[in-house]
Amino acid sequence: MLLTITTTATPATDLGFLLHKHPDRVQEFDRSFGTATVFYPESGEGRCTAALLLEVDPIALVRSRGKNSPDFSLSQYVNDRPYAASSLLAVALGDVFRTARAGRCKARPDLPGRPMPLEIRLPALPCRGGPELAVRLFEPLGWAVEAKAVPLDEGFPEWGDSRYVRLTLSGTVRLADALNHLYVLLPVLDDGKHYWIAPDEVDKLVRAGEGWLYGHPERGLIMRRYLGRRWALARTALARLAELGDETEEQLEPAVDEDAAAGETAADEAAAAEAAAQGEAPEVKPKALNVRRREAVLETLEELGATSVLDLGCGQGELVGALLARPRFARVAGMDVSAMALTIAARKLKLDRMPDGKRARLTLFQGALTYTDKRLAGYDAAVLMEVVEHVDPPRLAALERVVFGHARPQHVLVTTPNIEYNPRYEFLTGLRHRDHRFEWTRAEFAAWAERVAEQYGYQVTYKPVGDDDPEVGPPTQMGVFTR
Repeated sequence: MLLTITTTATPATDLGFLLHKHPDRVQEFDRSFGTATVFYPESGEGRCTAALLLEVDPIALVRSRGKNSPDFSLSQYVNDRPYAASSLLAVALGDVFRTARAGRCKARPDLPGRPMPLEIRLPALPCRGGPELAVRLFEPLGWAVEAKAVPLDEGFPEWGDSRYVRLTLSGTVRLADALNHLYVLLPVLDDGKHYWIAPDEVDKLVRAGEGWLYGHPERGLIMRRYLGRRWALARTALARLAELGDETEEQLEPAVDEDAAAGETAADEAAAAEAAAQGEAPEVKPKALNVRRREAVLETLEELGATSVLDLGCGQGELVGALLARPRFARVAGMDVSAMALTIAARKLKLDRMPDGKRARLTLFQGALTYTDKRLAGYDAAVLMEVVEHVDPPRLAALERVVFGHARPQHVLVTTPNIEYNPRYEFLTGLRHRDHRFEWTRAEFAAWAERVAEQYGYQVTYKPVGDDDPEVGPPTQMGVFTR
């Protein structure tokens, strides 16, 4: 099975630095199921291609996990694993390009953060759902997708198409993001992981999906398939995404076979009808913390009488969209350091189809909270929702100076996790998100907030967000600063 990654960035040989694989060398990596080889079919200043070739040992594969194949009755004797890209290729990619996936490059630390023109080709990819599913999974991530079904036999077109596609992805993307997209979505398309799915798969999914899975319109399907339809793990993954400060919907889509779309809601409808017939109230599912946090911020902004709001660290635009839905907010702006997050925000907000009146109220722009920016001035209120904990402590003073000293809105709303609440999450070890630099207790947050308020001429009050536990307090703490 083969995967190629091509770039036309200048110089294109930077691809070798990012992958940590020299273009002039052929490198082999032994795996339990075969051998992965990295080589460069072409390497020039204007165009460079890296290839990952995985040669599967069929005997080793049968001895390991052949019984987990979706075609168990034949899998001990005949399977497609040596020939088609699958979860095996995703595992090899994850191991061989581990440092590149993490976005690290010691030789050229400036490179990993730069989007670059990429073309990724997979000549044979099992795709349960057809070319349309490949488009649904990759297109929302900014890829131009060309997915063509492979016929069962070109000599007999009347036999129809196989379950394989030839996939080509084109786009200007950070290489680390591209590799993580493939790492997660290849086994999702294959829908037949070759290895036992253990609880640590949730951690792998959350790490690889950071920054893109949270806002993906097919995240429910992705989580279910990636986790082998193990619903307990899928629910845990959803909780991790929702509770760890990242914006996702509060509910996982119904746990059904995606190939049986007509029956997706039948079970829910039947349960609702049965409850109604028996005079029972329908089950009310609790709101996820990220939804309650957003509602608390909106409610507070309305109480303060703000009509122009700046969402600092707006991510993929969930709060911005909620603000635009309320006409009282005449000017709404979103700023984020991530160009990809802003691209996804524009897509989710349907910026290209937004009515002119609504579009005139909105501004999206890229910027960093640690640098003075005149675009931040002139708003009634600024919101830092689950942002400060992502800033290195030595850089907090710069953020304070930019927001409270230079932008100086009348009101600033800051929400951040309450670390005292963390033991209430059974699945959680350590901080709530791998990118958090710190998390504060209630006393630490209050000490920071009162120092900032005194230094910059504000008063601060506090609000709990989420269930306020009598022992450890709420999961999220909010400070409301008023100048």
